[in-house]
Amino acid sequence: MNSAEFLFVVCQRGAESALKNELAVSWPEFRLAFSRPGFVTFKLPPDHGLSPDFDLRSVFARSYGFSLGRLVGAHAETMAEQLWELAGHRAWDHLHVWQRDPAVPGDRDFEPGISTLAQQVGLIVAASRPPSVAPQRVFPVNLVARPGQQVLDCVLVEPGQWWIGGHQASTMPSRWPGGTPKIDMPDEAVSRAYLKITEALLWSRLPVAAGDHCVELGSSPGGACQALLDRGLIVTGIDPADMSPVVLQHPNFTHIKARGADLKRREFRRVKWLVADANVAPNHTLDTVEHIVTHRQVDIQGILLTLKLIDWHLADQIPEYLQRIRSWGYPLVRARQLAFNRQEFTVVALRRRPRPSNVRFATRRRSR
Repeated sequence: MNSAEFLFVVCQRGAESALKNELAVSWPEFRLAFSRPGFVTFKLPPDHGLSPDFDLRSVFARSYGFSLGRLVGAHAETMAEQLWELAGHRAWDHLHVWQRDPAVPGDRDFEPGISTLAQQVGLIVAASRPPSVAPQRVFPVNLVARPGQQVLDCVLVEPGQWWIGGHQASTMPSRWPGGTPKIDMPDEAVSRAYLKITEALLWSRLPVAAGDHCVELGSSPGGACQALLDRGLIVTGIDPADMSPVVLQHPNFTHIKARGADLKRREFRRVKWLVADANVAPNHTLDTVEHIVTHRQVDIQGILLTLKLIDWHLADQIPEYLQRIRSWGYPLVRARQLAFNRQEFTVVALRRRPRPSNVRFATRRRSR
């Protein structure tokens, strides 16, 4: 039986209200307990019956787990000993330590990931573990967990304040430290869209393959196209704005200097994947994409959309956006605010279920 009394949830800085509103609808029995920018905890109802790998079914939760408590102190070594007093009674396979985001991704050159401080704290905690935890082997710190493994979480919320918890690895984000994949952006990357599309593909596990034809709407300056080209895809970028010369010179890239809504549908007849990341309201993007994918001469297998939340209140309409996409003949739809997203979220949709060896669209169960 799971006796945890609190749940911790990590989100993008600024997305707390959207997260709280979302969970108030899907989990009305949860009660808000503690909140800081990018970090929220909830009091769970008695006898909640949540399984260790339960699915929170949240767009805005980057990472979450069952809380074991909060530590406050001035010395990491002392706090590490206190951490094991809280968590040492359980068997753990991994330790994930990360800091709460200090800024919105992309602001002041900040990008999510494991900071030097978090890695140092992780090594201190691992070194102080009791013999009963991972005996006679190196204790993994901030590595990708395997499905089914038990992960001890340590979130550095404030200087000298750690929140401790745990979760069972299941989906891809739950396997990453802090729900953020480690992505090395090449020096020649033309924009941070490279990070977003790379994370989107890692999260969604879309079965894209070298030689597939992909079209991106709103492609300028070309960061996402660049990442797709690096994977061996044949890419067409559609945007009235200029593309980076680095992308233009690639032999597998074609630039059509136009808006997606203005193109004849025959331009999409051999396209397998459609990507869109335009700086417009969600319904504007959905209008353009709908006119393309519902045309009788077009058979696009999957779509990957970045929808801008011009106003945070648009988050309340996400269920309607997803249902609209399903109505186009794409029954397999998921949404997530990626770690490298800004005030936006990503949607992936497939027309047909791919082979199980390529991608899993199954979600974790919700047990009560």
